[in-house]
Amino acid sequence: MHKLLTENPGKKMLLLGNEAIARGAIEAGVAVATTYPGTPSSEISLNLFQMSLESDLYFEYSTNEKVALEVAAATANSGIRSLCIMKHVGMNVASDALMTLAYVGVKGGLVIITADDPFMFSSQNEQDNRYYAVLSGLPMLEPSSIEEAKDMLGYAFDLSEELQEPVIFRTTTRINHSNAVVVFGEIKKRITTGDFQKDPFNYVTVPAVSRKLHAKLLKNLEKAETISEKSKYNFITGDGNLGIICNGVSYNYVYDALNDLNLKDRVKILRIGFSHPMPGAMIKDFLKGCEKVLVVEEGEPYMEESVKALAQEEGLTLSIRGKGKDLFSHLYEFNPGLVRKCLSKYFGVEFTPPAVPDLSDIPEIPMRPPNLCAGCSHRATYYEVKKAAEGMDTICPIDIGCYTLGFLPPLSMGDFLICMGSSVGTSCGFSKVTQKKVIGFIGDSTFFHSGMPGLANAVFNNHNFTLIILDNGTTAMTGHQPNPGVDMKKLNLDGYNQISIEKVVRSLGVSHVSVIRPYKVQKSIEAIKEALNVKGVSVIISRQMCSLYAKSLKKLKALPFYISDKCKNHRTCVNELACPAFYIQDEKVEIDPVMCVGCAVCAQLCPEKAILPLKK
Repeated sequence: MHKLLTENPGKKMLLLGNEAIARGAIEAGVAVATTYPGTPSSEISLNLFQMSLESDLYFEYSTNEKVALEVAAATANSGIRSLCIMKHVGMNVASDALMTLAYVGVKGGLVIITADDPFMFSSQNEQDNRYYAVLSGLPMLEPSSIEEAKDMLGYAFDLSEELQEPVIFRTTTRINHSNAVVVFGEIKKRITTGDFQKDPFNYVTVPAVSRKLHAKLLKNLEKAETISEKSKYNFITGDGNLGIICNGVSYNYVYDALNDLNLKDRVKILRIGFSHPMPGAMIKDFLKGCEKVLVVEEGEPYMEESVKALAQEEGLTLSIRGKGKDLFSHLYEFNPGLVRKCLSKYFGVEFTPPAVPDLSDIPEIPMRPPNLCAGCSHRATYYEVKKAAEGMDTICPIDIGCYTLGFLPPLSMGDFLICMGSSVGTSCGFSKVTQKKVIGFIGDSTFFHSGMPGLANAVFNNHNFTLIILDNGTTAMTGHQPNPGVDMKKLNLDGYNQISIEKVVRSLGVSHVSVIRPYKVQKSIEAIKEALNVKGVSVIISRQMCSLYAKSLKKLKALPFYISDKCKNHRTCVNELACPAFYIQDEKVEIDPVMCVGCAVCAQLCPEKAILPLKK
């Protein structure tokens, strides 16, 4: 049995933050969970998927975040507790549904997890999704610890059902990807079958209906503010005439900094966990007892702006600071040292940080830049496209996935990236206004997520570019989750269909479609050359299973390769492919047999044919 399905209230277990959130969903009686995978949220989905195989929980990897929210909106409006999970940029995709769903509301609890990514560990921006709560008029909760995240999720479902509105549950990477001991609670019985009561004049959002629903949403927001004022997740600790208002992981940094600075007797903290709507009366009372206040929050000055507005309403003139060149930045994650430094400066407390140990006698740690895996089919495809396009002036829009790393030298195939699916849409634009050959790259999961509308647009408007669809048979970057093109039988899972990318592309009207096997270098180059010379839209589907995925399925059968004495040290293999299985020893290129997957791409490049398979 999955460890998170354990019926043992009081049991303690060391969990990753995302595991704790998944356990919180189970304890809350969630019956439906939908997602499009995205770091830092992916492990929530993975655990729920695994648990769905052993229980009556329904879980799905949806085509994209908008679809995931639409599925959850329907199940929640059939009275079923539902959870929708995404990373922060996924909320942009889901927002079309979110904004109007706020008007419609829900019958069963619906919680939307948005996992924000300060410092952009695995994201293209570090947008602060607290503003989606303001934009949509929905309540929002933010945990400060892993155990609180588990417990707060149950509260979020209760709140959703009380207000009959979706609740936004915002985490950050530091909550998602830290570990802590969690105490298990009781598991609420799942209700898996619901009923939808027809009520078109409250559910069909034509203008006349939506005008009425907007008024209802504003009343719900007033009710939510009343609940926020009394919520146990908004609390004050400490005492003194100096104040700190904080949220999320910042609360932990503040608490430690006050100890380090010996300020615990002089500073009181208002920790806000129910952060939209803000508890206005509580904040005003807090401000009245302070000489000055510091707002500590990662990202944008969301709370700071609200606190200053509330102070103005009360006619208070105390100093309230947060973001500023001399204090907290809008950029990146906070850390204990940074928070301690800003507290010391703002409150005028002398503090000498611990001496930095002398590390001059320790060798510098070598950098480990991100890289495509050994045997990655994307590396072969990029090399082949580069060779096929030699002599052409090209623009190569790229997309979101592990293949994004193709922009790095020596492959250097990737010139423009905005968001999921943007490679196709931007290829349309570049092809229309430049004289260059446009070659777009998109992965299989991303193609299903948001690439198809761009391709339909390209065909309809008769744009001129080649699209390379990198089909490695899985959603690789976020941990090998399925997508509509995956053969689920390889995972021993029944009840799924598989959609052919080739048939989809042809059905959209693309006349020139080729499927290549990128491990066959020369044949692939020839097919790509042919596609590049087509006038209009041409598509190459580069199909080869992700090497890591193949390894996990025990599908890797080829022997690793080695470099024989024929090698003349031209280093074509290193300089043009840069597979991480290569290394230099005694000025000679070698291949790590443990890393090599036997793809044989490098052997096909070697001018001396010096790269050969091991005999055993």
